[in-house]
Amino acid sequence: MKMLVAGDWVDKEEKIEVLNPYNGSVVDTVPRGEGSDVARAVEGAVEGLKEMKSLTSYERYEILKRTSELLTDYKERFAQTLTQEVGKTITEARREVDRTVQTFLWASEEAKRIYGETVPFDAAPGAETKMGFFIRVPVGVIGAITPFNFPLNLVAHKLAPAFAAANAVVLKPAEQTPLSAIQLGELLLLSGLPRQAIQIVTGFGEEAGDPLVADPRVRMITFTGSMETGKKITSRAGLKKMALELGSNSACIVMRDGDLERAAERISRGGFSLAGQTCISVQRVFVQEEVFDKFLQSLIPKVKNLKVGDPAEESTDVGPMIDEEAAKRAKDWVDLALEEGAKLLLGGEQEETLFHPTLLTEVPKNCNLFSKEVFAPVVMINRFKTLEEAIDLVNDSPYGLQAGIFTRDLKGAFEAARKIEVGGVMINEIPTFRADHMPYGGVKGSGFGREGPRFAVAEMTEIRLISFELS
Repeated sequence: MKMLVAGDWVDKEEKIEVLNPYNGSVVDTVPRGEGSDVARAVEGAVEGLKEMKSLTSYERYEILKRTSELLTDYKERFAQTLTQEVGKTITEARREVDRTVQTFLWASEEAKRIYGETVPFDAAPGAETKMGFFIRVPVGVIGAITPFNFPLNLVAHKLAPAFAAANAVVLKPAEQTPLSAIQLGELLLLSGLPRQAIQIVTGFGEEAGDPLVADPRVRMITFTGSMETGKKITSRAGLKKMALELGSNSACIVMRDGDLERAAERISRGGFSLAGQTCISVQRVFVQEEVFDKFLQSLIPKVKNLKVGDPAEESTDVGPMIDEEAAKRAKDWVDLALEEGAKLLLGGEQEETLFHPTLLTEVPKNCNLFSKEVFAPVVMINRFKTLEEAIDLVNDSPYGLQAGIFTRDLKGAFEAARKIEVGGVMINEIPTFRADHMPYGGVKGSGFGREGPRFAVAEMTEIRLISFELS
C-alpha cells in the first residue's frame, strides 16, 4: 500500500513490513515515511484546510455520512484487514467496523451542531453600547497519531470530528497496523473529502511522528498511546492544543452485594478481549473478602473456557498479542509477580505471540502488575474489607482512565463515583465499557482532553468573539 501525501498516493523504496501477529506472514508493505514526507504532508494540509473552510456544515455532514455508508458496504473487507494486521479475532474485528460506522455517523450529525453563544456585554460597566457573540472555528491543521490496537475506530475518533469541525489532518498510524487507516483514507476521498484535507504518512515514531509533533504549522496533536510517549510529545510539541489518551491499569470493584455472576461474566470478557491490549482492559479486580471465594468459583471456569488461537476462526475468543516481544513482556511480569509472592490461579503460558488468559491473586502493591499497565491478557484479583479501602486501592495508581464497580447499594455507588479518580466510573459494569458518543478520556497519567464526536469537536475548535459597537 501507499501513503497519501499532498494529494497523491506515494510510494518509497524503503518499506515497512506489516506482519500477521498470529503466523508472522507479511500482509503487505507500506512506505517508510520520514521528516521530508511529513513536511510535504503538512504543506498539503495547509492547502486542504482552505478547502475545508469553504465547505458548508451540510457538505461536511454529507461527506462523513457517506463514509459511514461505505464502511457498511465494505465491512467484511475491513474486518479481514483488521484480523490480519492486528491479530484480533474476526468477531472483534467486525465489531470494530460496526463501531466505526457509528463514530462517523455521530460525527456527521455534529457537523451541523457547532454552535456559538451571545455575550451580554451590558453586564459589564462601560460596555452598555456593545453587543456580541462568539462562534467556533476550526483549530487548523491537526496531527493525529494512533495506536495499533484499534487502528480503524481510534483513527475515526480523530478524523471524523476533525473534519466535522472543518479541520485538515495529517495522520500517522501505528507502523504495525497502518493498512486499515489507508483503506479508510480511500473511502474518505470517495466520499468527497477534499483531497488534501487528509494526509496519511506511514512510518516509525522517531522518523515520522516526531517531525509531525514539532512542526509549528500543526496547531493540535491528538494522540493515543503510552504515558511515556505522551510525556515526550508534551515536551516537543511547543504551543499547540493537545488531546492525549495515555492508557491505564483499569480497576474493578466487586462488592458483597453486587451481582457476582454478572461481574464474573463481564470481567472474563473485559480482561481478555483483544488479548488484553485495550487501554480500558480490566487489569485490577478488588473483591470484598466475604464473597471472594464465591466470585472466583464463578470467574475461573469462564476464563478457562475462553478459546485461544487463530483469530481468523469464528470460534476463537482470544487471539495473539501484537508481537512476541509483547507476549514475553507479559510472561516476565507474571513470573516476577509470582517471585514477589503472588499466587497463580490460571494461565501464565506463552506460545510465541499467544499468551494464555491469566489470573493471579495476592499480588503485592509494589509489583508491575499492580502499578503499571500490563497491556496483556492478565488480571489480578485481590481482597478488600471496606469500600473506602477499595477506593484507596483503585486510586493507588499513576493512571485514571476508567473504573467499574458492581454493587446494589446506591449510596456506595455514588460514593465510588465521587471519590474514584478517573475520567469515567461504570456502575454495575466493567471499565472496558465505551459507547463511542460518550465523553471518553482520563485524568492523572491517563492524559487529558475528551474523545466522542461531540466532545472532540469542542477540543478541535477555537472560540472567536465578535463584538459590535452600537452607539
